[in-house]
Amino acid sequence: MEMPASKIVELSIPIFFLLIGIELIFNRAKKKDYYRLNDALSSISNGIGSEVIGIFSKTLLFFAYLYIFNNWKFMDMGEAWWSWVILFLGVDCVYYWFHRKSHEVNAFWAAHIVHHQSEEYNLTTALRQAWFQSSFSWVFYLPLAFMGFSPAMFVTVKAINLVYQFWIHTKLIGKMGFLELFMNTPSHHRVHHGKNPKYLDKNYAAVFIIWDKMFGTFQEEEEEPVFGITNTFRSWNPVWSNFHYWSELFALAGRCTKFSDKIKVFIKPPGWAPEELGGFHHASEIDIDKYQKYDVETGGSVARYSFVQFVPTLIIASLFLFMAPMMNTVEKVSLALVVVFSVMNCGLLFELRRIAYFFEFIRFAAIGGLLWLFQDIPQHFYISIVTGVFMAFSAIWLYSQRQHFGAVEAVAVDPV
Repeated sequence: MEMPASKIVELSIPIFFLLIGIELIFNRAKKKDYYRLNDALSSISNGIGSEVIGIFSKTLLFFAYLYIFNNWKFMDMGEAWWSWVILFLGVDCVYYWFHRKSHEVNAFWAAHIVHHQSEEYNLTTALRQAWFQSSFSWVFYLPLAFMGFSPAMFVTVKAINLVYQFWIHTKLIGKMGFLELFMNTPSHHRVHHGKNPKYLDKNYAAVFIIWDKMFGTFQEEEEEPVFGITNTFRSWNPVWSNFHYWSELFALAGRCTKFSDKIKVFIKPPGWAPEELGGFHHASEIDIDKYQKYDVETGGSVARYSFVQFVPTLIIASLFLFMAPMMNTVEKVSLALVVVFSVMNCGLLFELRRIAYFFEFIRFAAIGGLLWLFQDIPQHFYISIVTGVFMAFSAIWLYSQRQHFGAVEAVAVDPV
């Protein structure tokens, strides 16, 4: 069973990309440098992966919520207008605490960190979502089921809460007057994405900034934040972005001699380490004159190739989100694997990894396998012809650029 309201996010996707296009136009008109292709596609790739994996996991929250509502609720809030208002405030407050704990507990931060890795701040950053955050976030919302808010109401309000957060990921909007007093705005949320020590772990709100002001985590935007995580994430690979911090945590746990410290690694805040390993590591101040962003110089031809390959992947992933209920398990898993493999290799292409060159040909073969698997789709013959021609030209183009792939050093772009 799937609630119709759960499609709110999926139906908003075209609007998201329309707004991204508008922001790009303003970015160019104002001669700003808020976008980089590799960073933007990396963020969108994480969003694609999050939605694709969510096809298999998002029902966990709904069915857990539904079971509690049907069997264990201690009241029934009904669907009066005031119930919607209370639920909207309740979801927003629960989000604050879920979000705050995602920054205060290493195991939670290992999932949430993905959203903070980008060194840019634009609307594509909003799409940069963690793939496995839903594995724990759903627990925070279950008290609302005990309180008797219906699953349909909950799913609707939670989707609206998430969609609201899209537009606040922009540098093109300054401070918004009296709205700054109680609403979460781009200015407030820029603070949250800053890695300056004064901005760390501030402004967790989704819609209403009042929670941060009530619970002591509010910070006004003063100087422009430097965006990203304190240890800059040096990759465009969306798969690695979802696992790299777990790797760091297990490596740290492996160096601990006490078993209790090995456990603490996962439940303490980011930066924690036992005394034998130097104790808590605090974030350093940022020298704005020397700070440089991570980048790899690919050259125009490879960047264009990566973008051209990314566009059909995005289209296929979008169609997958709407068609998944009509697919069997084998079809869903197969399509999901190809989509994830495609966005991963897009990131590797932007890093000029030699393995990305070979992975592309494997990807072409996997797409051929998908065409065989989906033989029953309408116009299959014509789709196969178009796809085959596209892959043939892609292979020729890729082969002509083979000399670019190999071990390269990351370079930095201009100072912030």
